[in-house]
Amino acid sequence: MFSQCCGFIPDNNLKADYLPVASEGLLRQIVLDDTLHFGARPEVQTRTSWEAPIIWEGMFDPDLYDQKHIQNQSSVALTVFAVGRYLDAYLKTFLTSAEQHFMSGLQVTYYVFTDLPDAVPIIKLAPRRSLKVIQVERHSRWQDISMMRMKVISEVIETEIRHHCNYVFCFDVDQEFTGRFGSEALGDSVAQLHAWFYKRPQTSFTYDRNPKSKAFMESGDYYYHAAIFGGMWENVKDLADYCLLKIMEDKLNDVEALWHDESHLNKYFWLHKPSRLLSPEYCWDPVLQDKSDINATRLIWAQKHYDTLRTG
Repeated sequence: MFSQCCGFIPDNNLKADYLPVASEGLLRQIVLDDTLHFGARPEVQTRTSWEAPIIWEGMFDPDLYDQKHIQNQSSVALTVFAVGRYLDAYLKTFLTSAEQHFMSGLQVTYYVFTDLPDAVPIIKLAPRRSLKVIQVERHSRWQDISMMRMKVISEVIETEIRHHCNYVFCFDVDQEFTGRFGSEALGDSVAQLHAWFYKRPQTSFTYDRNPKSKAFMESGDYYYHAAIFGGMWENVKDLADYCLLKIMEDKLNDVEALWHDESHLNKYFWLHKPSRLLSPEYCWDPVLQDKSDINATRLIWAQKHYDTLRTG
């Protein structure tokens, strides 16, 4: 149930998401998103201009999605970084709550990236769940930790994840699962709407406005939160490779994007539209007082203590 691997220091816009199913030696497709009830939540936007669904409570049949994904033997890699004091502060809560609520019934492998592998708590895991600890370098600045995770994610997808999992979801560790975060969230390319910006006008979006940065954006569709992104492993690797390349190009030009990897992620999703968007129900900040649209909280932001947790 617990394995340790130390010393590792390393545009296709779909209108629906599909499940690959083997049939008589051929690959056929099962369409699930035609079962979504887009009119179930008239008070919020449930579909993008490019016809990608925005997933809200009440739109989907959870049993149907789970049944189809279990039949398909869908497997999910969850990546999370717990570096420095973030490990003690957040990791145990993150993992134990994930065991309660994340992709129940599916094969899940947790990939914990940390500079302190011996300090990772041993968690009791359900059947078909496993946890791997991968040692990574600790950077002196939290900004570099944030940005260089794209390099590690890409390398581990190439060397490990692609051989074991269909899907990859990448999370920040300072969060707690509080409700179902299930197979309805799986898709070809998955982006998370930022809870602070989903109702605000685009003029308030904190895109990088510096023309010298590769993350520069004059306009966009939505503001996406880098605390969650996912999809089929090929697409997550493509996103990570893109962000890493642009981060390194900025470094060569002595530029740092406003919100680091999140700025580059927003640029990527502007150029390569996600096929599935998760509503703020999937990543909610309890500090926000207006919960009128939030019928289910599935993942919440943990209380932040940046003054004591961050380095640099």
